[in-house]
Amino acid sequence: MSIPHPVRIGLLRLTDSAPVIHAQTAGLFATEGLAVELSVEPSWANLADKLSYGLLDAAILLPPLVLAMALGLRPAASPLIIPMGLSQHGDAVTLSNRLADPILAGGERPPAAEAGRRLAALLRGRPRVTLAVVHAWSAHALLFKTWLSAAGIDPQADVDWTIVPPADTAAAIESGRIDGFCAGAPWGAVAASAGVGRTVALSSEIMPGHPEKCLAVREAWAEANPAALQGLLRALTAAAAHCADPANTPDVAATLAQPAFLNLPPDLIAASLPGGARTGTGQDTDVCVFTPPQATRPTLDQAHWFLDQMARWRDLPISGPEATALAARIYRPDLYDGATNQESAK
Repeated sequence: MSIPHPVRIGLLRLTDSAPVIHAQTAGLFATEGLAVELSVEPSWANLADKLSYGLLDAAILLPPLVLAMALGLRPAASPLIIPMGLSQHGDAVTLSNRLADPILAGGERPPAAEAGRRLAALLRGRPRVTLAVVHAWSAHALLFKTWLSAAGIDPQADVDWTIVPPADTAAAIESGRIDGFCAGAPWGAVAASAGVGRTVALSSEIMPGHPEKCLAVREAWAEANPAALQGLLRALTAAAAHCADPANTPDVAATLAQPAFLNLPPDLIAASLPGGARTGTGQDTDVCVFTPPQATRPTLDQAHWFLDQMARWRDLPISGPEATALAARIYRPDLYDGATNQESAK
């Protein structure tokens, strides 16, 4: 296939970048005839900006951010589509030691609902705390607020919020700038390893089966390069299957650990991969799910779940037929099915 330049894909330093990194380093993109350039960015905002201005063709992105961009809630010069999911689960609520130690009394992390009740009791009558999410339009924000609300903490009125990129979360909690955060793996484990915080709840416990990252592609690029997009989806699906196999976890962790990618110790990363150790700092990170098609096929149900949650927590100004039309325009299971020959397309 002939495309004008290598496919430019952006990502952050996160465990759920594994399928894209493996596809590149194992030559799966090349097998599909694709030249790909990976660009490791410092924040979700950077990825969104570079997609908007055509400096990236695709990125691992937050589904709520894609929907927010389509609604004009964030500058979006270039429409995006979601032809593939990349992961489920993988986020963790990590608090400063001051807050986490009483919740983890006895050394065991309680069920997420009980951890929330203990946090609510701790905060009662105390000064407000500052909590961080990695982006205002993220699954992390929606799940964090859902967990707080279930515990009786009003996430709109009882706490202050700020935005911290995932790789900066441990430093932010160590400096006292924030009292806790919800971020993707392995950053809860990184905070625990540094001795500055502990994880009190995993996103897989807050909402089992929740969708997490997606592949966002500039719509114009997808329309101009349909064969390249199909090759991209095939390579990433094969890479996701590889990353989903616990037997491959040591090799995948070693690849992600390289300075060009996550630049972290392999054991911290391995704990958040399938089959990773659940001891030590492994207790402070959720496990990412990559299994195709469970984690990789985008569905309209996922889009509606995100839109419903965005309406609940951010006053999203659409609903009903307008939301349905938006979901159908952004989420493209037909493209995924066409590339991977999924029976579910029939």
